[in-house]
Amino acid sequence: MLYIVPTPIGNLQDITLRALETLKAADAVLCEDTRRTQILLSHFGISKPTYRYNENDPRSVDRCLEALKGGKTCALVSDCGTPCISDPGWKLVKEAVAAGIKVSSLPGPSAVACALAGAGITGGAFTFLGFLPRKAGKAAKLLAAAYELNHPVVIYESPYRVVKMLELIAKTLGENTPVIAARELSKVYEEWLRGTAAEMARQMGQKKVLGEFVLIIDRPAQPEREEDNEPDPYF
Repeated sequence: MLYIVPTPIGNLQDITLRALETLKAADAVLCEDTRRTQILLSHFGISKPTYRYNENDPRSVDRCLEALKGGKTCALVSDCGTPCISDPGWKLVKEAVAAGIKVSSLPGPSAVACALAGAGITGGAFTFLGFLPRKAGKAAKLLAAAYELNHPVVIYESPYRVVKMLELIAKTLGENTPVIAARELSKVYEEWLRGTAAEMARQMGQKKVLGEFVLIIDRPAQPEREEDNEPDPYF
């Protein structure tokens, strides 16, 4: 049995009761970084064997899969948030499903969901790209294609590259493209920044930037058209 267990994105109090019960009941915990996961387990008084799961090492995937085939109940966690969503895990889940191993995914902390809820710009569709490629050309193509769908576009970015990313957004989508930047979500220094891509790039470029970011790319406000208020004959 393989459990996908989301862990807090910053505030340890965001762990769910079900996540704690699952971690306590598991035979082993599969994680990105055993040291980081051990801090979480120790905080809640949980003592379990931890094994590093390396998505890019086929031998690591095979070792974890063999444990599952041997009847072990394993809990898969990432350093923070929900595994498999811009975090390791999907390869093991794919192999486990193919091998007929039962997989259960627990609901829990997710930076993209947290940021969108607090942004107040959509209650419906959005396009999530996670971390974009490091090459500017590839990143720009992905941004342009996603923006054409007319939904908010959500990406993750590190403090070391966020200014360059905002500059790329301004260059690719337009300087006046609205951006909401959610920094250090759920932590003590949580901060929400709103403005155009160009403005935010200039402001952040003038100071030392810390913390992980969720960037939500919106569209400039458009005047409401009369046809938008007309009743839809389909209904």
